[in-house]
Amino acid sequence: MRDPEEATDGPTDPRVHPEQSPGFGADHAGLDDIEVSREDVTIGEATPRELAATDVSLIASDSAEEKLERLAAGDAVERQRAALALAEEDHDPAIVEALVTAGLRDDESDVRQFAVEALAKLGGEHAERAALEITEDEDPWVRAEAVVALDRLDRERYADRIEAAFDDEHHAVRRNALVSAFKRRGEGALEPLLDAVDDESERVREWAVHLLAGVDDDRAREALREKASDESEPRIVRGTAARALEADPGRFRRQFTGALDRGDTTLPGEDHLNRQPDL
Repeated sequence: MRDPEEATDGPTDPRVHPEQSPGFGADHAGLDDIEVSREDVTIGEATPRELAATDVSLIASDSAEEKLERLAAGDAVERQRAALALAEEDHDPAIVEALVTAGLRDDESDVRQFAVEALAKLGGEHAERAALEITEDEDPWVRAEAVVALDRLDRERYADRIEAAFDDEHHAVRRNALVSAFKRRGEGALEPLLDAVDDESERVREWAVHLLAGVDDDRAREALREKASDESEPRIVRGTAARALEADPGRFRRQFTGALDRGDTTLPGEDHLNRQPDL
């Protein structure tokens, strides 16, 4: 059994955009709806330079060689930015190798996370092998990004490894695996979704009931009714379940892009789960 404290405790996570929540934008009644315990929202300290680590425009004029040098020898912020910027370069074995090295060996978890994200965009067998290995990273947010990477690279081929992450100790990894499974299996993901409805993490339960909107099954509707009326649940989970009950399952599946979208759009709610928001 996972330890709830272990699953959610840790350093401040600036990566998860609030608009990634299925309950984002819901009409709430008042201040009592604010869940200050939300697992993905913590308050910490970061310098303006650290918060701008994902601003690749600052090195857009650099050559690929200069970006590789930043990735190899820069400070943590430079390495993060270089990793993301290298994803926009043409596929080159030297770039892939440098990102593999960063994803597997860099001392900073943020660098490893951005490196595996970049590898997912560049693709190729070497990138795929590295992403598989990175799913075993000690940092949960790196593992969560590795699940996103495998989904992007080939969710069919790596379905077993992705779904093995249902049992990860951290909610972000479990959540990403659940979204990928729904993208691949559609209504066939009913069983893992029903299991996730009772996950210890509010964040996972919220996504589980959201995804059940795409399953036309009496068991899905019963689970949603129970969650929508469960006063012990946070309002964000209850509200998401209530909206899921009102959705047309077929239309939901057709329109669902979700948090692991293969595209590179930055529309609200469509950027990758673990990207830092624009601040």
